[in-house]
Amino acid sequence: QVQLVESGGGLVQPGGSLRLSCGASGSIFSINGMRWYRQAPGKERELVAGIIRSGSTNYAASVKGRFTISRDDAKKMVYLQMNSLKPEDTAVYYCYFFGYGATQSVWGQGTQVTVSS
Repeated sequence: QVQLVESGGGLVQPGGSLRLSCGASGSIFSINGMRWYRQAPGKERELVAGIIRSGSTNYAASVKGRFTISRDDAKKMVYLQMNSLKPEDTAVYYCYFFGYGATQSVWGQGTQVTVSS
């Protein structure tokens, strides 16, 4: 059974940087897209960034220019480099992989990112 394991979250001061990582363990379907979502307390989960197999990326307007998503298909990993972090970036961050079939998708367990002085 496939699992996504995330790492890299933590506490950082405003203006600081963090790099999140997410990798698949176990047998996984052929991966098309990889995404990062986040959910702050009392708010709905929102898409932060996504990358598909071709390398095309998309970002939420609130993080464009500050965050960079990348992937390593050989390692089945996705990364999120977060720079110039703001207190409003505080949330639990989740990775999400999807394949080419309607039922091929899996979520990570989430990693906490806290931006505070």
